[in-house]
Amino acid sequence: MKIGIIVAMSSELACVKDLLNNCREEKKGEVIFYTGKRGKHILILTQSGIGKVCSATRTQDMIRCFQPDCILNTGVAGGIDTSTQVFDIVVGKEIVYHDVWCGDGNKPGQIQGFPPRFYSDPELLRKAVSLSDTTSIYSGLICSGDQFITDRKELNRIKATFAEGLAVDMESASIAQVCYMNKIPFLSFRIISDTPGIKDHTIQYNRFWEEAPQKSFEILKQLIDIL
Repeated sequence: MKIGIIVAMSSELACVKDLLNNCREEKKGEVIFYTGKRGKHILILTQSGIGKVCSATRTQDMIRCFQPDCILNTGVAGGIDTSTQVFDIVVGKEIVYHDVWCGDGNKPGQIQGFPPRFYSDPELLRKAVSLSDTTSIYSGLICSGDQFITDRKELNRIKATFAEGLAVDMESASIAQVCYMNKIPFLSFRIISDTPGIKDHTIQYNRFWEEAPQKSFEILKQLIDIL
């Protein structure tokens, strides 16, 4: 299987890059991809940059250049539910934009002409939540938007509209939309790095990157190995 992996930040790239055996850099125009193998799979990894536009364009670049069989989006996310703790993993069964409103006739988060929510591939989702690990893994709703959520008012606004939301990020929904448009199986697989709205939220986020984040990304390796 040819598996595409998209991350947003250089810190995430460094963690995931170790999964690739015989890793080599390939430049397609101005875009850098890293290709390699893991077991029977060919892996294509790229760093999109932060936000919806960067992640959407990079996803389309990956599909055009490599035609992957599926795309995994991984990285960190903020936990926006009392059930989520730092280092937990949320698999996006559903993904929605929390900053989109296209007017009457559309649901909150719905781009007109598209489904109200996007969904991870059922088989990829099943395998992800079946992984046995000391880390808590659960599926649910991931909310995406071009905003780094930092305070309680912002969190409450999202939860008021999407009460079942578990995590918030800036890329999952845009990657899911591009995969939907191209009929590519997709899975969003996010590690909780912080819980917005708490006191000293920024300290919590920075501490995440100090406390062996590589261990958190080990679960991605387990997922790839059972695909």
